[in-house]
Amino acid sequence: MQKTNFSRITSYLNNLFFGFLSDTWRSKSIALISVLTGYFLFANFLTKFISEGKNELIMVPIIIVFIEIIIRIKPSSNSKFYNIWVVVDKLRIGAIYAVILEAFKLGS
Repeated sequence: MQKTNFSRITSYLNNLFFGFLSDTWRSKSIALISVLTGYFLFANFLTKFISEGKNELIMVPIIIVFIEIIIRIKPSSNSKFYNIWVVVDKLRIGAIYAVILEAFKLGS
């Protein structure tokens, strides 16, 4: 098939939106387990601090700084720490989902 501009654009969009389908089962399952574990751990963490009602002014900036550090220290994809970073990043995504879901439950 000839490489036209349209075929390049559709190939690029296909990789952008459905690129995760080309991963191995191992990477897909690790990513899913990491997201669900992050959600589970952080949802329990949030309900504990909401029920206690103290140290919120200290914990919120610490959580924000920790999340920003995870985002900013992304190693290159050929680094030996990249797979560990991917798991920690997926845990972060699950934690952020837990925060958003808890905010919707509280109505704020």
